[in-house]
Amino acid sequence: MKKIEDYFKGIGCAITICDIDCNIVYQNDKSVAVNGDMRGKNMLSCHNERSRSIIQRILSEGISNSYTISKKGQKKIIHQTPWQEADGAIAGIIEFSIVIPEEMPHYDRDRVV
Repeated sequence: MKKIEDYFKGIGCAITICDIDCNIVYQNDKSVAVNGDMRGKNMLSCHNERSRSIIQRILSEGISNSYTISKKGQKKIIHQTPWQEADGAIAGIIEFSIVIPEEMPHYDRDRVV
């Protein structure tokens, strides 16, 4: 049986996971290629004060944070969400960074046609 990390190795988005102290505990191959090998390092040193306050809110309130960016000619959606231990305690953050096309269809699944 594969370890869960094996499923993330070859996918087309960057996945970065930190613990409750903001130390990076996992990066898939795409994350390492985009961000460099940050495993074992604290991610707060790479972020400005506004970003640090968002990170702290994610960890303290259990909220998710999503936004889009443009970087190196690519548009990306960034989704940061807390992950929890089995007892429900927030244990850190998982960040998904996914390249999206400039123009992307949107489907309203609530609308009956």
